[in-house]
Formats: sequence, structure tokens, C-alpha cells
Amino acid sequence: MTMTPAPIRQFLFLQGPPGPFFHELAAALRARGAGTHRINLSGGDRYDWPDDATAYRGTAGAWPLYFDRFVRAHRITDVVVFGDCRPMHQAALRMAQLRGLHIHVFEEGYIRPDWMTLERDGVNGHSPLERDPDFILAAARWLPPIPRLPGITADFKRRARDSYWHYHHVVTGRLRFPFYRSHRQGSLVLDAIGWLLKFMRARRRQRQAEETLAAIAGRNFFLFPLQLTGDYQIRAHSPFGSMLVAAEYVLESFAHFAPADTVLVVKEHPLDSGYRNWRRTLDRAAKRLGVSGRVHHIDGGDLQQLAQSAVGMVCVNSTSGTLALEAGLPVVVLGDAVYDVRGVTHQSGLDQFWTTPEAPNPTLYDAFKRMLHARCLVRGGLASKSALAILVHNSTERLLAEVGPSPWHSRDDVAAAEPVFFRQES
Repeated sequence: MTMTPAPIRQFLFLQGPPGPFFHELAAALRARGAGTHRINLSGGDRYDWPDDATAYRGTAGAWPLYFDRFVRAHRITDVVVFGDCRPMHQAALRMAQLRGLHIHVFEEGYIRPDWMTLERDGVNGHSPLERDPDFILAAARWLPPIPRLPGITADFKRRARDSYWHYHHVVTGRLRFPFYRSHRQGSLVLDAIGWLLKFMRARRRQRQAEETLAAIAGRNFFLFPLQLTGDYQIRAHSPFGSMLVAAEYVLESFAHFAPADTVLVVKEHPLDSGYRNWRRTLDRAAKRLGVSGRVHHIDGGDLQQLAQSAVGMVCVNSTSGTLALEAGLPVVVLGDAVYDVRGVTHQSGLDQFWTTPEAPNPTLYDAFKRMLHARCLVRGGLASKSALAILVHNSTERLLAEVGPSPWHSRDDVAAAEPVFFRQES
């Protein structure tokens, strides 16, 4: 009897974003002849992946060898994750590097909207993307212009629904996954309460934002978009550890070095669950620093329009910085950001930024964008059915195009029996 050869590419999926993206991407890869596998780490993972999968119910300490035995047993060639800083992902990716596996990391898009990030080996501060201006200009000479395409449909309610059900099953699945600890900081229950309060105050927040923007009309203002404290952009790729520390740092510099006729607009992150009162926190800090009336908080407004009206943007490492750069606005970066390139962002420190901000070189930024699109971005999104279909198609093409040598040379590489806490789910 003739044996059907196993697929050459074997993709192992770990945790993805809340929702069906990884499940649908795996189906598309299988339709193209690849093998796919999944390890569920939580009840939320199990909910998002309704097909057969392997449940890991062991401890974090046992995870590295578990992962290594799994990839040997199934001759995994490629590992796919969303985010490379989650503790379970970090351990798995280090083991994958020892085996010479191909690592593919998804993340929210470096340039938004309409794009997601997909890089080999790491993203954000771990990105292997070259940041030397001369290299970027030389590489871009061989790259096509960025196509002008219609916008991707997005619906915030879909993202909220996917997130709710994922984390609902994280909580209700704790008996099935007793050792799982979410990479997220804080309490899921408190987050849910915070979101409920935020929705209840939506009209008031919008009215306050409109009043604030009317009050500063005609004045020179710097824009400071807040990020999420729990985001690894702050926890792993910045010196601050929390957004509160970053805000204190920015306000102190503004108070001491910004011209007296300028104001600072601090925009709250739209996904902040709202149990820190940023308006009160910023008002107190401004009063203590002697800049009351010059620091304004808004929880709303169009970030792109604000970026086009500001005189400069301060970022820790938010992708909001690319919106400002697109408008030719000077941007200073305080953490690790893939777009923090000499000639693109301000390089002389925050204290000097307030008086002598360095504008981006448009030729260099255009070259950087072309390189970024060619190497790091896939078109599509998570917030609508059509956006997800586009993302799945483009991600499949990118993953299958990246072919490398298989790390497996003989059946001697295959592991012995799996530990007892391996178990197939139906």
C-alpha cells in the first residue's frame, strides 16, 4: 500500500488574538497542503479554536520541555503566535530557536488602519527590521510604491464581542486549565466593570472632548497619545514599566522646557478600560508642576485629525506615531519603536523637542514605509468578516512564500511518549 507523504510544512499555532483569526488561517493553510496543529493554553483558546487541539494543563515550569517534545513528535517546521512577549510564548520561541524552527509573529499593525504586522522572529522592540537610513534608502530603490487601496471595513463592536467571549471562557475554563495565568495585568472582572462604566459615560466623555478641543482652538499644542499600561510596548519595550510613570516623565519635561504659549493635549487610549481617572490624575500632576490650564485631557476625538493640527507628537512607542509622520509632524519616541529611525523621528531628546522638534525627512520616511510594507505588513484586519477574510488570504500567501530548510532530517528526531498531561480535545 502506498503511504501518503506527510505535508512538508507543519504549522503549530499557539495563542492568537481573541476571535477566529488563527482558526480560519489554519483552515486556509490546510487547504493549500500544509499541516496544522494547535496547543490550547486556556479556556479562551479552546473557545476560539473549536476543532481538535492539544490542551496543555501543566505548569509554566514544565512548559518548555512539553513544547520541545511536541514539536519533535509532530515534526513542526513553523510556529505562529500573536505577540512575542507573553511568558508562554517567550519560552516556546526560545525553544523553537534551539530547534531551528521558523517563527512567525503577528501583532497589531505598525501602520494602521487596514494592516496587521507579520514578522519573522520578533516584532516591535524585537523586530529584525533594519533601521539604518542608508540601508533603508538603498533597499527601497528596488521596492514598488505602496498601493492605494480602499479602506478595510471595521466594527469596534465585533472586536469587543470577540474579546468578551474569549476572556469569559478564560475565567470559566479555570478548572480545565488550572495553572494558566493570563499575560494581561489586572483583573478581568474589574476590566469588565470599567468597560461598563465607560460605555455609560460615553456621551459625557464625547462632550468633554469637544469642549476641550474648542478651548484650545488656535493655540499651538503638542499631542501625547496614551498607551495601555498592560501592553508589552510599555512593559517590555519602554523604560517606564507603566503608563503613569511615562505620563509623569512627559509632564515634568513639558513643565520645565516647553514654551509658555504651548499646551499639551493628552489623548486617552480608546481601549483603556477606564478604572483609572486620567483626567483627575493629569489635573493633579499639572497643578503640582505649575502648568494648570496648559495640560488638557481628552477621551475621544479623531487622532488623525489631531495629528494633522498639532505641532508635534510625543510617543512612548505607539503606532500613533506613524499617523503623525504621515502628516509630516515631528515625533519623539521614548521607548523602542520600529519607526524610530534617524532622519524620521526626533533624535535629540524630549527636553529639546518642545523648542526645536526635528521634522521627518519625507523621502526617507517614504522609503521606510515601502520597506515596512514589503517585509512586515499584511493587509486586512480583525474587526469585520470581510477584513478577516482579506487578512487570512494575505497571511496565507505570506506564510507559504517564506520557505526555508526543514529542521528535521530523520525519524530519530521524533520524541518518545508524550507526558501524561498531553491530551487531545474534541
